[in-house]
Amino acid sequence: GGVVEFRTDVFDAASIEVLAARLRRVLEAMAADPGQRLSGIDVLDDAEHAQLDGWGNRAALSEPAPVRRSIPEVFAEQVAATPEATAITFAGQSLTYAEVDAASNRLAHYLVDRGVGPGRCVGVLLPRSAEAIVAILAVLKCGAAYVPIDPAHPDERIGFVLADAAPLVVITDAQLRVRLEGHDLGIVDVEDEGIAAQPGTPLPFPAPDDIAYVIYTSGTTGTPKGVAVGHCNVTALMQSRPGGLAPGGVWTQCHSLAFDFSVWEIFGPLLSGGRVVVVPESVVRSAEELHALLVDEQVTVLSQTPSAFDALQAADGLNPQSGQRLGLQTVVFGGEALEPARLSAWMGRHRGGPRMINMYGITETTVHASVREISAADAERAVSPIGVPLAHLGFFVLDGWLRPVAPGVVGELY
Repeated sequence: GGVVEFRTDVFDAASIEVLAARLRRVLEAMAADPGQRLSGIDVLDDAEHAQLDGWGNRAALSEPAPVRRSIPEVFAEQVAATPEATAITFAGQSLTYAEVDAASNRLAHYLVDRGVGPGRCVGVLLPRSAEAIVAILAVLKCGAAYVPIDPAHPDERIGFVLADAAPLVVITDAQLRVRLEGHDLGIVDVEDEGIAAQPGTPLPFPAPDDIAYVIYTSGTTGTPKGVAVGHCNVTALMQSRPGGLAPGGVWTQCHSLAFDFSVWEIFGPLLSGGRVVVVPESVVRSAEELHALLVDEQVTVLSQTPSAFDALQAADGLNPQSGQRLGLQTVVFGGEALEPARLSAWMGRHRGGPRMINMYGITETTVHASVREISAADAERAVSPIGVPLAHLGFFVLDGWLRPVAPGVVGELY
């Protein structure tokens, strides 16, 4: 005597037939045994659940957990393997792995003398530079978490982050320390002569589960929130080699340190023997200058937001001879939804590569969570494919009752 309604905007005709047949069998069984009570019917059968589990990489969640390691531990192995290899290039200056290691050790000892250690936060208010990367490594070697503060942000934003994160000290320079006036906190100038007097000896490695950084969200949907990410999350991401990225290479560092894309740009190369090319702000703002830098430095891995790449693509089209001298092997997109159709001109000019990799993720999931290599077929469709989960992650698309939805049905990604 009851009525069952199927919403045709959720189920197609074939699905409705399957569900109706399943419901019919259940009702027949209940009629044969009136004592039974129906609490619910699963929309998906076992084969469909298995299909969804395969797409979502559910098996990864039951595999043995990888060895958890801290960022300084992995970096130390690279220093031991290639001490004289160039680690960072910036504004005509190059630092080897050994030099970066020693410089960050000296600053770490200086910070420890000021009470910095596990459970503490240290602000980093510096422009994108080699010194900023050394400062970040120094904070990590102390076991503390770095809180990047973008000098381009307004005073209100900087004040909010300082009040919310409550860093013990802030690492800055003589030019930017004025931005910290009125805040009751310690200040460490990267040019302090006392830092050079510190030993360059290594410090004990932090625990893999210690917090590595606290990066604040944009706050576009409300008050910005600080997202705390552990060392082992970062090292797991880098060790997964998403998109088939080979170890090493020459990577650009184009993004604000307060944007977690920078974590990928810095530690992708430094934890695998590559070189970080820190791109000056003036070059980031000029697509023509960035294009020339990519050629001059023979960059192999470029990370870009889709909107920034639009400008670079236009510059590439205006200078095809220079474009043929690019050494790019991989372009990684993130930070915004990618429209593959907008890559058609680039892919037409560079038929032999580089690979175009779309990566999706949020700060809470440690930069990237999924990967998709863009094909010519993708460029013909008006969708933004985010691909499949990274090897160590699982994806679930669930409804409002936290049940898996059928293929093609709208749900929320977990």
